[in-house]
Amino acid sequence: MLRRDPFANPEPLIKRVYAYVAYRVGDSADAEDITSATFERGLRYKQSFDAGKGDATAWLIGIARREIAGYFASRPDAGRVLPELALPGDLASDSADRLDLRAAVAELDPRDRELIALRYGADLSARQIAELLELKTNAVEVALHRALRKLRDSLHSSISLERGVRNQAISLVNDE
Repeated sequence: MLRRDPFANPEPLIKRVYAYVAYRVGDSADAEDITSATFERGLRYKQSFDAGKGDATAWLIGIARREIAGYFASRPDAGRVLPELALPGDLASDSADRLDLRAAVAELDPRDRELIALRYGADLSARQIAELLELKTNAVEVALHRALRKLRDSLHSSISLERGVRNQAISLVNDE
């Protein structure tokens, strides 16, 4: 086994693991607790890290995935309600966009949600995701492409529906 300290540069690891966890469970105390538990477990099993199998980020994300699974298993309703995230910007427009995106992501199957979380929440490359999930890189790239297409289609259909409802409301107001 190739030995290297996975915690040699902990700051970027903490940021990426927390970003992934927050993407999955929300930017909350739960995300902080899960991130802490991930690093606690990582430190406890540090000797099992093998740099020849992948980098420290992917290894810790794998641990975080198990911690998140435990979190959702202990709270059966936690997976159904996605957390609301506060972001700076135009509040009304940004809130509507976030709600649309959140609804569209919730419609995806769990595998697609996980792939999107790993790619955009944890900022892992397709190669890193493939190593983590024990898949071929090409399979991950194709699955990500399909998941993003489903997400895009869902967003476009919700925007079209919203415009149709809005146009009907405008014509009702104009008819009065």
